[in-house]
Amino acid sequence: MDLDNQIERLRRCEAIEQHEVEQLCFKARELLASEANVQPVDSPVTLCGDIHGQFYDLKELFKHGGECPDTNYLFLGDFVDRGHFSVETLLLLLALKVRYPDRMTLIRGNHESRQITQVYGFYEECFRKYGSSYVWQLCTDVFDYLSLAAIVDNEILCVHGGLSPLVTSLDQIRLIDRKVEVPRAGPMCDLLWSDPDDITGWGISPRGAGCVFGRDVAEAFSKFNNLRIIARAHQLVMEGYKWHFGGGVLTVWSAPNYCYRCGNVAAIFEYKGGMQHDFKFFSAAPDSERGTPIREAPPEYFL
Repeated sequence: MDLDNQIERLRRCEAIEQHEVEQLCFKARELLASEANVQPVDSPVTLCGDIHGQFYDLKELFKHGGECPDTNYLFLGDFVDRGHFSVETLLLLLALKVRYPDRMTLIRGNHESRQITQVYGFYEECFRKYGSSYVWQLCTDVFDYLSLAAIVDNEILCVHGGLSPLVTSLDQIRLIDRKVEVPRAGPMCDLLWSDPDDITGWGISPRGAGCVFGRDVAEAFSKFNNLRIIARAHQLVMEGYKWHFGGGVLTVWSAPNYCYRCGNVAAIFEYKGGMQHDFKFFSAAPDSERGTPIREAPPEYFL
């Protein structure tokens, strides 16, 4: 398998052959299976939020943050759906992961799911580009092996969504059987679906999955687990990032002009260690640098 050649083609948004996708997915599964539910990551590292198939905006991210392996990356999930190029986006990230396993960390988002991707675009895109559902099956099998969280320098917990009322310690996350489709409820579901909110305690999420949690919950969890920050993605932020609860929770959003219409900027979080950090901001790729999708993306369900 010529990974360097595949990466170069994928960087040009060129499709790779089905047998190459098969080999790549098998290698990715083998590698991801060896990683922990809470994968340790050392700083310096750059945290990236949702991408959602916006391939040409992912290229903008790399322009501003540096190419892998020069930059150590941690992507917080939601690589697919809604954007026009979910296939190329996911396969490029997987190829970089396999080629540079210690410089690319990928964790699971709520869209890395068979159920969700059958509704919001990825399934249909795979079928259109490869003529069957086989590539979708290969990719969704990989999703089951993605870590549920990462921890940077033992002080920043990184998840896609948020916390769970069923989880009080990192060790409880480590004990979850993650190699399954995302459940409709329970701790794994909550980690991928929950959101911070201006409430006390726990609340019902308007998303229909996961929970909302308040400052008291986040502070208690961080104190018990000796954390400084809980970093997550999952929510559109017009400015690219948002601090919650006096700096204890951070949302990072990395899909500029989300769904090609929201008008937001995107950000990445560069963590240098010792609580030294910086944000880099970027806008959507110019129209002159974008490929033309075959058809429009599916309608929204929520932002």
